[in-house]
Amino acid sequence: MKNFKSGFVTLIGRPNVGKSTLMNQLIGQKIAITSNKPQTTRNRIQTVYTCEEGQIIFLDTPGIHKAKNKLGEYMVSVAERTLKEVDIILWLVEPSTFIGAGERYIAEQLRHISTPVFLVINKIDTVGKGEILNFIAAYRDILDFAEIIPVSALKGENTEELVKTMFQYLEQGPMYYNEDTITDQPERQIVAELIREKALRNLSDEIPHGIAVAIDQMRERPGGRLIDIDATIICEKNSHKGIIIGKQGAMLKRIGTDARRDIQALLDCQVNLKLWVKVKKDWRDSDFQIRNFGYRQED
Repeated sequence: MKNFKSGFVTLIGRPNVGKSTLMNQLIGQKIAITSNKPQTTRNRIQTVYTCEEGQIIFLDTPGIHKAKNKLGEYMVSVAERTLKEVDIILWLVEPSTFIGAGERYIAEQLRHISTPVFLVINKIDTVGKGEILNFIAAYRDILDFAEIIPVSALKGENTEELVKTMFQYLEQGPMYYNEDTITDQPERQIVAELIREKALRNLSDEIPHGIAVAIDQMRERPGGRLIDIDATIICEKNSHKGIIIGKQGAMLKRIGTDARRDIQALLDCQVNLKLWVKVKKDWRDSDFQIRNFGYRQED
């Protein structure tokens, strides 16, 4: 196709700045899970935006942070490796003039990279318009940005402008994916992530970091109008198992009901979802278990 542009763009930033929300907004469909708990995204999720002008493949990476265990180290290495493999880096930050140690650590990583960096100041719907210039001025001092673009990922404010500007930096290239492709994630993995999201949203703070979700089976019944899904929520302690199940199974039921709603929207059919809970002590520090739950270094 003449004048068709394409390229790879990564979203980086500290946990909970809205990377997944922005990607879901740009794609127009929910692929990356979101919650107000840090480190929601664990794998590098690839989504595809296609329009007449071209195709952008987005890599949503785990937040860059100081690792506390093997899973944390894996997440940081994925995020940092991605920076060298893309055409544009979108660095998402909160609207603030205070630049903390986490942001300065990211700026330090970016100083040694020749890839164009866009500073994307997210959540502008939460501040007054006049304040935005102060945030821009504060960040200008710490890095030389190719572009600075304020947006609201949640409300979709200025996201079209962001897409338009990205295409200005991309070169002519092939269509890597069919135009109706929106992600390279297998359905099973998205389903597991949707269940994990509902657990993150419903459970108290100390538990979510220690959970993973395994899809035991996903079977379509004859006629294709109903899918049976069996899944197991893995946690690290017996005390956590009790909290996830809840009094008379109430918490597990709530997680299942919330997850089923999103899974049915994703698969466009009725879903019969059954959830179990298992304890696997310290799985986040076991290379075998980390691989077993789909977090692979080579991804």
